[in-house]
Amino acid sequence: MAEPKSKPQAKSLQKPPFPNKLTNLKQAWQENTLTPVVRRFPERKERFTTSSPSIVVQPLYTPSEKATTEEVAAEYLQKLGFPGEFPFTRGVQPNMYRGRLWTMRQYAGFGSASESNQRYHYLIEQGQTGLSVAFDLPTQIGYDADHDLALGEVGKVGVSISCLQDMRTLLQGIPLDKVSVSMTINAPAAILLAMVVAVAKEQGVPLSQLRGTVQNDILKEYIARGTYIFPPLPSMRLMTDLFRYCAVHVPRWNTISVSGYHIREAGSSAVQEVAFTLANAVEYVQQAIKVGLDVDRFSSQISFFFNAHNDFLEEVAKFRAARRLWAKLMRQRFRAKDPKSWRLRFHTQTGGSTLTTQQPDNNIVRVTVQALAAILGGTQSLHTNSKDEALALPTEKAVEIALRTQQILAGESGVADVVDPLGGSYYIEWLTDEIERQACDYLERIDELGGAMQAVADGFIQREIQESAYATMRAVESGAQTVVGVNSYQGGTGIPEETLNVDEAVQNEQIAALASLRATRDQANVSAVLQRIEQAARAADEPLMPLFVEAVENDATVGEICDTLRAVFGEYQPTSWV
Repeated sequence: MAEPKSKPQAKSLQKPPFPNKLTNLKQAWQENTLTPVVRRFPERKERFTTSSPSIVVQPLYTPSEKATTEEVAAEYLQKLGFPGEFPFTRGVQPNMYRGRLWTMRQYAGFGSASESNQRYHYLIEQGQTGLSVAFDLPTQIGYDADHDLALGEVGKVGVSISCLQDMRTLLQGIPLDKVSVSMTINAPAAILLAMVVAVAKEQGVPLSQLRGTVQNDILKEYIARGTYIFPPLPSMRLMTDLFRYCAVHVPRWNTISVSGYHIREAGSSAVQEVAFTLANAVEYVQQAIKVGLDVDRFSSQISFFFNAHNDFLEEVAKFRAARRLWAKLMRQRFRAKDPKSWRLRFHTQTGGSTLTTQQPDNNIVRVTVQALAAILGGTQSLHTNSKDEALALPTEKAVEIALRTQQILAGESGVADVVDPLGGSYYIEWLTDEIERQACDYLERIDELGGAMQAVADGFIQREIQESAYATMRAVESGAQTVVGVNSYQGGTGIPEETLNVDEAVQNEQIAALASLRATRDQANVSAVLQRIEQAARAADEPLMPLFVEAVENDATVGEICDTLRAVFGEYQPTSWV
């Protein structure tokens, strides 16, 4: 008797299997993008597993082959793609933290250069992998420590740097060819970078090996932070001049860190943080192109600086949306050809404005949640705030806890073992799309106004942030938004036993050091180079960065150089947008 033919007949009724394009592309990504990187930079472990050794963790997870239709595959490739490839939604590196962990960069600086240097060495001994320099207010607005307007502020919210000797002391014993240096400095950014360049030359470090970041983001100073000196146009000139110098001489240096952090601290929403940060970045790119710089020559040296707040999943989606939107802007609007120009690389700092003086130990938990969001969102470096920063500059013990928070997340949580762990979550992907859509709406409105500079001049961005900040304040006051220890679960202030206080003697010591410097330096050389800076500033197309390097090497001070520029550029006079 013949065998029944039911099985072959059933098989013939099935549709032929869909040739899974996504699977083939993933295999191509592994071979062409991932493997070459792993070959050059071996991963941290030979084998990644969960806490159950039998469960092996692969670098990347994508939609299931069984559930993937052609439409699903097409949408995946358009919106997510693969890490290290356009549109970079899932990360700027193919294997992200499996290869190298994010840079643990604790923001620090207080008092004198010597005190801050000691703190940097302590942090490096505790496992920090990059420096992040905080400057005091006089330095940020271009005044020396002996200026009348510096009285009472020297060394208070950051380190006091007036001259090259201060920078030498600050970086003493720090190998600049091995440790990257990030500096939160804007209006006088080029001058402070000139000092780092001078110290690197003294250390014998080739400028091609010098790594770090200078914030150099002046638009957000007019919008949210207030440490400006010059009007927008000359400020833009200083910014593009720094771009040009670094493209030639310091190619590994990030020439700008376009900052959403301070926009968020001023009260913006997550959507506004993305939109206004990228609008500023678009303005910077346009200004650089306008002065003749090739977009692919400088774009890879642009970095970003974002905030991490408490709405955990929104923050993860925010970082992913920003990365995708920037890739599209660079490729489509500016026609950048180099994939490195499309990558949004960013530093994250946990939200200072979310810290509370009430029950400050709660801040450790807040910071942990925020840091985890930054990691899951794919940050390249991270600062975790200390629990006592709502009260004062952090103590050494509080800084250690903040750094240990990063180290525990990196070494014990498993979140660094897979790329974009939350990718594919229905909610995360919807929220990523929604943040991008709303940010695009803002970008269109800013374009209609004539760009970010005009939007700032009109007060549009400032008003939007003020309205958002007011709405948040009302929500907290009404109890609609919970802040534990403030409007719920109250139980005393719990002020720490110890807070950091900057010795008032720092100012006197800085003034004495400057007096000694001015008495012993070659004043004729200083006067000559300052005169050349003035002449170059009056000529619109003369480069200034080489002169800044020469000036600081001849012991001209930050204040003297800024005063020379003030005489030519004038000072910015803010307008109230209440």
